[in-house]
Amino acid sequence: MQSHYHIREARDSDFDVLVAFTIQEATETEGESPDPQAVAVGVGEGLGGSAPATYWVAESEDGAVVGSISVVTEWSNFRGGDYWWVQSFYIPPEHRGKGLAELLLAFVTNNARENGAIELRLYVLQANQRAIAAYRRSGFEIAPYTVMVHPFETN
Repeated sequence: MQSHYHIREARDSDFDVLVAFTIQEATETEGESPDPQAVAVGVGEGLGGSAPATYWVAESEDGAVVGSISVVTEWSNFRGGDYWWVQSFYIPPEHRGKGLAELLLAFVTNNARENGAIELRLYVLQANQRAIAAYRRSGFEIAPYTVMVHPFETN
């Protein structure tokens, strides 16, 4: 099957669409819109700042950005290498169900392998069964870990 999409590393000119996708992703998965200024700082630091992040975008045949994925690295002192975490992954509804999720995940998986990552990881809301099914189709398994948080109050 030939893909009608092209994946490339994100550029500064993708900033606005990455911010919009990040806000949409958070709104869809968590039911609340994040602070756009905080998202802009986060995307900016990941796109060209000090955060250990890499963004890629998928373009349609006409050059429109129709999906994005990013990873952050986490050093493992007992495994002597980096875990790659899928940090942000978004495809607008009108482009879902066309194989784009699998294409983006395969691209990142191959990139992680080529760069010596220990493993590719992600977290997903337990209630998001559609996403879990897509991740399983792409080779992900349920991890034997529970994610815990210690929230801080924000002003």
